[in-house]
Amino acid sequence: HVRPVESGGGPVQAGGSLRLSCEAPGYYYTMNCMAWFRQIPGQEREGVASINVDSGDTYYTDSAKGRFTISQDNAENMVYLQMNNLKPEDTAMYYCAAAVGECLAIDWASKSPYQSWGQGTQVTVSS
Repeated sequence: HVRPVESGGGPVQAGGSLRLSCEAPGYYYTMNCMAWFRQIPGQEREGVASINVDSGDTYYTDSAKGRFTISQDNAENMVYLQMNNLKPEDTAMYYCAAAVGECLAIDWASKSPYQSWGQGTQVTVSS
């Protein structure tokens, strides 16, 4: 396949956990940065977490720090987002994105570096 494929979303109660999975594109070996974004209808898509494929270095948005963990399994071309202590404000469509360039602190959370996007998986957190 030519774009990431997300799975693992669904309904969950506040305080619960979910693990999102992203099957990376078939050309994963050319990607250097994988990331998770989320979007609420009517709002901008925001970066949640990213990981440099080679180094394993990670970046997180402030609201995700301490609760979410991004990880990868390069042998399986998979990227994961473990989300713990979920809050209603985490409700959104979550997207996996891939970039040829490395994740950089200055712009990993911007949409512009990413060439490939999945179709998203919905996460709904109820209070």
